[in-house]
Amino acid sequence: MSIERDIQQSKFRNEYHKTVVNLIFTYNWITEKTKQFFEKGDITSQQYNILRILRGAGKPLSTLQIRQRMLDKMSDTSRIVDRLVKKELVQKVICKTDRRLVDVTITDTGLQLLDQLDSYNEQMDLMLGNLSEEDAKMLNHLLDKIRSSE
Repeated sequence: MSIERDIQQSKFRNEYHKTVVNLIFTYNWITEKTKQFFEKGDITSQQYNILRILRGAGKPLSTLQIRQRMLDKMSDTSRIVDRLVKKELVQKVICKTDRRLVDVTITDTGLQLLDQLDSYNEQMDLMLGNLSEEDAKMLNHLLDKIRSSE
């Protein structure tokens, strides 16, 4: 497949324009594909991201620290954390060193959910199955290069 066929557009202003359109289209394609995996855990991609961050941190984090590590910087971290608290996937505790802050920790239930979703990692990797590992490495390099151009 090509972007031209996928969106039924044959002309682009230039290769840069085509690349931006292709990145946006691919982002939405991947978002739809990953949504299927997150639905199995009855969570959103943003909720998954917060759980992943907390598991990786291995210690309580404030909502500000979580927001800084989020993939989607526009997320309303406090609201998402509150939804995760209702699902008993995270816990909020007043920070011992600064009572104005709230520390968020992942619960055993949250860890179990991530373990369950981890069983789909290989299937998620297959979304990029048309790429060799070397292709994926090059793509990562190119994406990093785009972001460092600012």
